Amino acid sequence: MLERIRAAVPALSPAEQRVARLLLEDARAFAELPVAELAERANVSKPTVVRFCRSVGYGGLADFKRRLAGSVNEGVPFVHRAVDAGDRPSELIVKVVDNAIGAMLAYRNQAAPHAFERAIDALEQACRAQRRIEFYGVGNSGIVAQDAQHKFFRLGVTATAVSDGHVQVMSATMLQPGDCAVIISNSGRSRDLLDVADIARRRGATLILVTASATPLAQSGSNGAHQILLSVDHPEDADRYSPMVSRLLHLMVIDILTTGLALRLGSESLQPMLQEIKKNLRNRRYVNGN
Repeated sequence: MLERIRAAVPALSPAEQRVARLLLEDARAFAELPVAELAERANVSKPTVVRFCRSVGYGGLADFKRRLAGSVNEGVPFVHRAVDAGDRPSELIVKVVDNAIGAMLAYRNQAAPHAFERAIDALEQACRAQRRIEFYGVGNSGIVAQDAQHKFFRLGVTATAVSDGHVQVMSATMLQPGDCAVIISNSGRSRDLLDVADIARRRGATLILVTASATPLAQSGSNGAHQILLSVDHPEDADRYSPMVSRLLHLMVIDILTTGLALRLGSESLQPMLQEIKKNLRNRRYVNGN
């Protein structure tokens, strides 16, 4: 909830932005203070406080405070940061979806277009020169790497997802200048992936790092011409919660890279091939229309 509101601040009126800043400074206090004191602290009128609550998608101050009280807790450790143990399915739907939407909106506002442009440039050059593109990830990030391989495969691009630590070392050792190593990590602290990044860097490959900006993986190396950081920062604590939001964000990054590469490769040859793939897959269905 707080991440979604933080992402919505630029679209609010100046007076409502003051209310939003008051909320984001101390959400617990905001949930407990009466409307008169909230208005005084934000230097706005009482109707403005109510209008702010409605602008961010709630029925009024009472509804907003009730939802806020459930959002400022620490969730259920090792399950989900946005839910309470006694939540009903209707509440789970709202909280889990709002948590994901808030993280995506925040990422949309924070993503660096220049870094994506560099990454798409490197992938395009590797494709046109028929160089290797390797996706590395372990655990949940290994699943994202497999999704990336599948998406690139549909474009007719030869790419490989590697999640076994020993195979990753062998794969990175065979990289050469012009190849791309896309390393995906939620924690950015996996010893296997740090080793792979070091090997690929020494081999002269271009590194594309998909991880949080403050992690050891993001801060490794020189961040020079052959290393591109696509930082994915989010509030999910990897030590206490299952990586749900981070996986969605990483999948979204892969979607952006895939879409950008498809546009670069051109539609004249790509679209007929994708159309043929769809046609052949449709013929595999047992019942028409399903």
